[in-house]
Amino acid sequence: MLIDTHCHLDAPEFAADRAAVIERARLAGVQSIVVPAVGVFDFEQARVAARAVQGGGYALGIHPLYVLGAGEADLLELERQVQKSLDDPRFVAIGEIGLDFFVPELKAQAAVQHQEWMYERQLALAQRYGLPVLLHVRRSQDRVLKYLRQFPGVGGIAHAFNGSHQQADMFVRQGCALGLGGAMTFARAKQIRRLAQDMALDHLVLETDAPDLAPSWLVEPGTPLASVRNEPAQALGIARSLAQLRGLRVEQVIAATGATARRVLPRLDVLLRMSLPPAPVT
Repeated sequence: MLIDTHCHLDAPEFAADRAAVIERARLAGVQSIVVPAVGVFDFEQARVAARAVQGGGYALGIHPLYVLGAGEADLLELERQVQKSLDDPRFVAIGEIGLDFFVPELKAQAAVQHQEWMYERQLALAQRYGLPVLLHVRRSQDRVLKYLRQFPGVGGIAHAFNGSHQQADMFVRQGCALGLGGAMTFARAKQIRRLAQDMALDHLVLETDAPDLAPSWLVEPGTPLASVRNEPAQALGIARSLAQLRGLRVEQVIAATGATARRVLPRLDVLLRMSLPPAPVT
């Protein structure tokens, strides 16, 4: 099963043509899309976007890029919304959460401390309710792991993974799969491509991170990557790229990564067995 495990389908970049984006994904064979929220302000938008997709699921969490404006009240609201969503079969994880040590304003000591506090509190929430997590690990793999180890039983997906083989192995030992997307399709991304070739396929999942992280074939030479809109339909091309790197048929990659996604996101597996119909796109 072709699953896009990380797609911000609720993003404003899709406001004008979300229904067409969903249809293109369906035609490309994408059978499930997971929509992670990034803050309290978009919990409902994430739900609505997920419900518009056959096999669409959503996650609730506070993204590290948004934690500086968030605090105790946001965490309390997150828990309230998690409790409210436990009976919703489309609710599959806590996310997107984690740490970001790439953005300059997030690297100051006070910002790092606040990020870590928010991340730790959200891991505790995931453990309390028995939920997996969608992890943001940009230049923060070791620190993300440090806190994850403190919450036995919490696993999920290390989204847009770009760490070493050793770090990859440690995430796997913590019960996480590694998310591979558009970055893997660039020849210059040697570390990601080596991981894509070497890691056992049952530890890998596919993702687009749309509208961000467009694959190589969408990016014209000299065009800034950030200016190119990605779509969930590109999950098929990403699967083909992974198959080419590993010398496999694309059907093998789709089957294996889909099975991994369903294993690390058990509520998604239950959802896909139910085959809920999509809601109209508003």
